[in-house]
Amino acid sequence: MVTSNRRFTGVFKRSNDSRLIITTIMGMVFGYFIGISFPSVSLTKISLPSSIISSLDIAFNDDHQRFSGRSFPENLGSIPLTPKIYVPTNPRGAESLPPGIVVSESDFYLRRLWGEPSEDLRKKPKYLVTFTVGLDQKNNIDACVKKFSEDFQILLFHYDGRTSEWDQFEWSKHAVHISIRKQTKWWYAKRFLHPDVVAAYDYIFIWDEDLGVEHFNAEKYIQLVKKHGLDISQPGLEPNNGLTWQMTKRRGDREVHKDTEEKPGWCSDPRLPPCAAFVEIMAPVFSREAWRCVWHMIQNDLVHGWGLDFALRRCVEPAHEKIGVVDSQWIVHQVIPSLGNQGQSENGKAPWQGVRERCRNEWTMFQDRLANADKAYYAQNGQTRI
Repeated sequence: MVTSNRRFTGVFKRSNDSRLIITTIMGMVFGYFIGISFPSVSLTKISLPSSIISSLDIAFNDDHQRFSGRSFPENLGSIPLTPKIYVPTNPRGAESLPPGIVVSESDFYLRRLWGEPSEDLRKKPKYLVTFTVGLDQKNNIDACVKKFSEDFQILLFHYDGRTSEWDQFEWSKHAVHISIRKQTKWWYAKRFLHPDVVAAYDYIFIWDEDLGVEHFNAEKYIQLVKKHGLDISQPGLEPNNGLTWQMTKRRGDREVHKDTEEKPGWCSDPRLPPCAAFVEIMAPVFSREAWRCVWHMIQNDLVHGWGLDFALRRCVEPAHEKIGVVDSQWIVHQVIPSLGNQGQSENGKAPWQGVRERCRNEWTMFQDRLANADKAYYAQNGQTRI
């Protein structure tokens, strides 16, 4: 009798276990179909005590930040689908952006790492001044920089790779420093002074490091450039120091001059270089509009710029009226071959001799390129060059 009861009890248990498993599975399936038949419900739509909801929100946010490692702005909201946009008048490569978000120009304004972006700049500089420098000329550059007010942004191109030593000057901490060894100012200009990058500045100074500025006032210089309508200019040069061309020689009886007389046979036309429409490459100043053209004319491999000054007239019209020398604000060319000494001695030649040979080669190459480009253009358009 005892054995029979045990068999019955074992069969009864197995039957109950099977029913429990079947019931559980059916409940899960039923619950799944019930769940998908209703829309999702937010916790905030359920009448739960606010303290419980707050606790759930805090716990969720803590977990989210712990795993994501970043937090998002509170007003991010849902991200809309990106519309299909094509604006052919946008800058190249930005045609898929709405015009209102396109920022095609930039500047060298220094920005803070904290606070409101709108409060970054106490004053926006109106003009850009660049010097290509080596540390040996630091005292001369210090004297130059002090001639420019807060309206002028200072940018130093360092050809000797030494930048931290300039922090002895307080103004250096607010300047922009770009350091690449053994390059010239036109190499730097082509790569770092794109017209869209310097578009915020009305005038761009691209100066050498060996200029004496005792008789120069930057604010007055800008006033005279505007007064006389000069898009390309330079200060007059002291007649007794480093003078190459009569055009750049300072005249003591006027504010500005735009033409001169040179040696017989040097000027085929009195309105052409070097008798007019001409400044040298040591201390040129460009308006924003003129620089946009000049930048495009600078060749990648012509780093010294010899010959460029004779072609500047192509970027303004009429050139003999918009290119000139400011006499009443003048400078001294000290003729220090500092950058020239950065060259390399070859075949027994001094470094500066190799640099001068490179300059002559560039002059020839540039003039040939201009002549060939002119010839190709006029041939293509069926015109005769005037």
